[in-house]
Amino acid sequence: MDLISFFISFILHIDKHLGEIISQYGTFAYLILFLIIFVETGLVFTPFLPGDSLLFAAGAFAAIGSFDIFLLFFLLWGAAVLGDTVNYWIGHFFGEKIISNKRIPIKQEHVEKTQVFYAKHGGKTIFLARFVPIVRTFAPFVAGVGKMRYGYFIAYNIFGGFVWVASFLSAGYFFGNIPQVKENFSLVIFTIIFISILPMIVEGVKSKRSKKQES
Repeated sequence: MDLISFFISFILHIDKHLGEIISQYGTFAYLILFLIIFVETGLVFTPFLPGDSLLFAAGAFAAIGSFDIFLLFFLLWGAAVLGDTVNYWIGHFFGEKIISNKRIPIKQEHVEKTQVFYAKHGGKTIFLARFVPIVRTFAPFVAGVGKMRYGYFIAYNIFGGFVWVASFLSAGYFFGNIPQVKENFSLVIFTIIFISILPMIVEGVKSKRSKKQES
């Protein structure tokens, strides 16, 4: 199985994989989840890691006693805020060099999509991007590259991280163990991913239409 197939399988069957992590590592599962959320938000090279789906699945396991929901919330909220903060400072100090280095696997189109998002939503992008995969990873990086005032950034970062983690953990906690959801968990995860990327699809369609009209 190649790397792409592995990640697709991991995301779509995250309930099974998370169950294996919990049974194999016990309390250390908290640390593993912390690291995944931190890396997904903190390193511009890893936008492919699961965020929304992992939070939903973790909430579902918390509902059956595998995690303490309050400890889990504060840990993952901290991971999300810390990740965005690290990503901001990476962009602030090294962003231009990273983007211009052809050896580093960052797609220019992802940076450009995030810049378009900024142009439309301004500083609110830090909050809104929490709910959009890929943009979520690039938003703090681009904010750092653009030298956004840190005080302005951190306010949106803390609030956005709170709402993002609380929303998906709560959804998993209250709905993840409903029989119909458990039996169709992969479909639910796929739906979450689709809804998350829907804003990007809409923006892409609008962009293509505007370009056609201009030409």
